[in-house]
Amino acid sequence: MRAAALNHLDLFVIRGLPGITYRFPHILGADGAGVIDAVGAGVTAMRPGDHVLINPGLSDYTCEFCRAGEHSLCVRYGIMGEHRSGTMAELVTVPVHNVLPIPDLDPPLSWPEAAAFSLVTLTAWRMVVTRAQVKAGEWVLVWGIGGGVSLAAMRIAKQLGATVVATSSSDAKLARARELGADFTLNHQALKIVREVRALTGKRGVDVVVDNVGETTWAESLRSLAKGGRIVTCGGTSGPKLVTDVRPLFWHQFSILGSTMGNAAEYAAVVEQLGQGHLRPVVDAVYPLEGAREAFERLDRGAQIGKIAVTIAG
Repeated sequence: MRAAALNHLDLFVIRGLPGITYRFPHILGADGAGVIDAVGAGVTAMRPGDHVLINPGLSDYTCEFCRAGEHSLCVRYGIMGEHRSGTMAELVTVPVHNVLPIPDLDPPLSWPEAAAFSLVTLTAWRMVVTRAQVKAGEWVLVWGIGGGVSLAAMRIAKQLGATVVATSSSDAKLARARELGADFTLNHQALKIVREVRALTGKRGVDVVVDNVGETTWAESLRSLAKGGRIVTCGGTSGPKLVTDVRPLFWHQFSILGSTMGNAAEYAAVVEQLGQGHLRPVVDAVYPLEGAREAFERLDRGAQIGKIAVTIAG
């Protein structure tokens, strides 16, 4: 390993996740990048010395969902750092399916950038492209633009030709979001998002809401949708329990879409996008591995815009 990157998932693991029993010491970290040290006897696609990105989603490639190409629906699905030991270590072992070569870019990706790429970009791609099927000309509302998934979702939606409204409680993060392509930015601490969205869209509402915040934003997300709109979610950083009024749900024919990580084809697609110069990770801060506690504290404060990475001496 040369670098690992933090996700909110790591904070959830630290606090304990229901239904998961850990063996200690448990190694954190879903995201990472490094150099192939050794390969198994049957591995031909990679060789020692290759510089690779790690896809943190672990599938068995044998169940009915895997055979259908839906690896994140695998009946034995797990994520590195959550269900198994993670990337914040000097050496990790992963299936060959879970690595792809780091694309050649100019300037080259740094190790922290490479480590910051996989989880959020893959998750956002499946949410925006596969599940919500965002199209050119549509309006998309993205909550909490400081987070890695939200930031990636905004950039992917813009790449598809959508008009993006991004929210944050930080004016500095909103300014950065505008630099990265957001069409409109709203401070959700100072403004009523539903009212602002309706004003921006001529009372129509947005076609898609990307919401991984959960409890505190869910009601406003639904009220921000246009008729026939879609809300797509991959988590709930503010809490998991949602209250939904079923009347507007059926009357306006909303769609609620869950999304988790992505499959092998989607991962290949996002790495291809990276190789074409798109979706280069936004790295907020980099710490040495021995400073990982400080990195986690920054993430826990929500102070970042983009990803936080830790470097691992090689």
